[in-house]
Amino acid sequence: MKLTAEISMYPLKDNYLDPIKWFIGRVDTYANIERRTNAMATQVCGEYGEVMQMLATEMEAAHQKWGKAVFVVKFIGGELDLSHQE
Repeated sequence: MKLTAEISMYPLKDNYLDPIKWFIGRVDTYANIERRTNAMATQVCGEYGEVMQMLATEMEAAHQKWGKAVFVVKFIGGELDLSHQE
């Protein structure tokens, strides 16, 4: 089953862009997960288990490396076309 998720990361530090760019770069290392980023959030799509495992791994890594950060994630079962625009 496919899963699409929208992730927003809010690092609790003045220099917030470095942790966000680092996180997005790590997401890009997962060959089976499609990623699209805009000014507000990052959307990912892939197999349900792979997306959930990636999120668990990378959120933990971000907390270990950068300290406190808030992650807001929305999930929808199924595959959405991340290139869709209106």
